[in-house]
Amino acid sequence: MKLRVYLTFDEATVREPVIWKLAKEFDVITNIRTAEVKDHMGLVGLEIEGDADVVEASVKWLDSQGVHVEPIEQNVIEG
Repeated sequence: MKLRVYLTFDEATVREPVIWKLAKEFDVITNIRTAEVKDHMGLVGLEIEGDADVVEASVKWLDSQGVHVEPIEQNVIEG
């Protein structure tokens, strides 16, 4: 399973190595697609790939770390 999410970091979490910890804690592949990080906030577009149950657990873990997780909606136009 591959899930694309936006991660929003606040002042308390922006300096923590959360994505590194995620990859160490869970058997997932992380791929940063976009990022804007400042002193007091951060927004990261992240792909998380792995077994569905592990990906779901990793998202719950991110939330428990104080990171806001929002799925990236994909619009597919078929012609």
